[in-house]
Amino acid sequence: MTITHGIGAACNKIIRLIVRALALSRISPNMLTFIGLLINIGAAVLLAFGQFRWAGVVIIGAGIFDMVDGRVARETNRVTRFGGFFDSVLDRYSDLALLMGLLVYYAAINRNFYVVLTAIVMTASVMISYTRSRAENTIPSCKVGFMERPERIVLIIIGCLFDRMAPVLWVIAVLGNITVVHRMVHTYHESKGLEDAQLRAAPTSVEH
Repeated sequence: MTITHGIGAACNKIIRLIVRALALSRISPNMLTFIGLLINIGAAVLLAFGQFRWAGVVIIGAGIFDMVDGRVARETNRVTRFGGFFDSVLDRYSDLALLMGLLVYYAAINRNFYVVLTAIVMTASVMISYTRSRAENTIPSCKVGFMERPERIVLIIIGCLFDRMAPVLWVIAVLGNITVVHRMVHTYHESKGLEDAQLRAAPTSVEH
């Protein structure tokens, strides 16, 4: 067993214990999702005051709730369509809350360039989720692209803990918008393929 595998197994065991305890408590999975949002808002306040390292620790705590809410729902047989929707919506609020905290911080220290950069990151974060959601109304799946929410959150945590937020914002801004473009291109090709398939099938259906 490698060290990485051992760490992963230990973390999974801890998560399972947390899930089991929460399942026994009968707490609503949606309440866990909401608590995660409140914790992220707390982290956003810390970011606004420049307390980056403490914010990183708090974001990790919020991530635990983000990991367990769905598992608790499955453990207690309370998986619902609304639960998935609610989780997705509050994830967007959590993401934007953290970035708003950074906006306040950079505005307070008169770093206007980083205010704009953070706004670009906010736009990319929203558009990454929007393009997938909108695309999947047209094609079966649009999961392409690297900069998904877990990657963005991990990068923000790294930026907080190691005081490297500026390069982290650059990475998310660039790769985030590349992800949006990638999803647009993917959707174009997939939708065109579906349309072409329908056109090829049309004469056959007429003959019948």
